[in-house]
Amino acid sequence: MTADVLITDFLQRLATPLVGELLFDEFDNLTYFVKDNLGRYISVNLTLVRRCGMKNKAELIGKTAAEVYPTPLGNHFLSQDLELVRTSRPLVNELEQHPYPRRQTGWCLTTKLPLMDLAGGTIGLVGMSRDVQAPDKDPAIYASVAEVIEHIKRNIEEPSKSCELAELVGLSTWQLDQRMRELFGVTTAQLILQTRMDAAAKHLQGTTMSIVDVALRVGYGDQSAFSRQFRKTFGLTPGEYRRSPRQ
Repeated sequence: MTADVLITDFLQRLATPLVGELLFDEFDNLTYFVKDNLGRYISVNLTLVRRCGMKNKAELIGKTAAEVYPTPLGNHFLSQDLELVRTSRPLVNELEQHPYPRRQTGWCLTTKLPLMDLAGGTIGLVGMSRDVQAPDKDPAIYASVAEVIEHIKRNIEEPSKSCELAELVGLSTWQLDQRMRELFGVTTAQLILQTRMDAAAKHLQGTTMSIVDVALRVGYGDQSAFSRQFRKTFGLTPGEYRRSPRQ
């Protein structure tokens, strides 16, 4: 029996296909969800139900984030969902503020992945948001990191140095690196590089932009330096990556 046949046979025999939902019901420090291509909740865990101030899962099913969360946060989450469905690009470790009960907020790391049908189309997404700061803790640590990340993304064509980013939020380079390591396990410089390479990969597979233009778009004035770093990161040259099957 092949692996595909084994998996298909097992899933067809399940009384409750979305077994992950039952597992994630046991965690009170993360929310879990499955959504369809319109951003409507299909499966949720109990923590998400409680965070939304509801009594049971049925109250959430069929609703979008815009119908559940306050404006403008709910609209932002829904736009994020629809963009992921449109592009099939995962969202990984996005640092976000989420609402908690009693009008409090806390910081979370959110990851969302596309769900594909048998024909290769995106029919929805699965995701989770993990708490990194509860409402009763000092939010300044995470707010400063979020500000730095947003600055990096907005200025991807001319990425700043770690010391400049630290100065932007009133920290030393060491303090900012410590906060980055705590959340993401990388230094500020490594996060800058990761952000540039992720953006380059999206341009290569999502546009017809030339490799020279992609290099410029992510802050490289030298195409050779860009190509060397890209190959070091992905194991493929930019051209090979563009021709490879969509990740």
